[in-house]
Amino acid sequence: MAPKSDSGKLVAENRRARFNYEIEDTIEAGIMLTGSEVKSLRSGKANIAESYASNEGGELFLINAHIAEYKGAAREGHAPTRHRKLLLHRKEMARLLGAIQREGMALVPLRLYFNARGLAKLQLGLGRGKKVYDKRETQKKRDWERQKGRLMREKG
Repeated sequence: MAPKSDSGKLVAENRRARFNYEIEDTIEAGIMLTGSEVKSLRSGKANIAESYASNEGGELFLINAHIAEYKGAAREGHAPTRHRKLLLHRKEMARLLGAIQREGMALVPLRLYFNARGLAKLQLGLGRGKKVYDKRETQKKRDWERQKGRLMREKG
């Protein structure tokens, strides 16, 4: 089989996730998609900013992720925000579900991309929600790093 031209292609990224959550662990999960969803992802039409992963009947599902309808799929289209099953090993899923139930953590989608083999993957972050003062501290650190970089460029 010929190598995929889109290998390692980033489709969507949730940039607010690291600001709103303190990510403690990341994990890569497969995602069950229909043909029209894959075509739409290859053209880069996806948004995972407001999505989350949830336990439904002992399985993990990606909820509220928007993958735009593919125009070329006349009959076999898909609902843009349908629940999509996440594919994980049973032990990984049990560990994640335990952390969600016991420790009050959340599973937040960080990145949606195609791996080197051309398969759609979702990077999930296991994290705790930040408080307002934590968010302010993160903003202060980011501003200081930006200011420091400017000063170093001006001097050098």
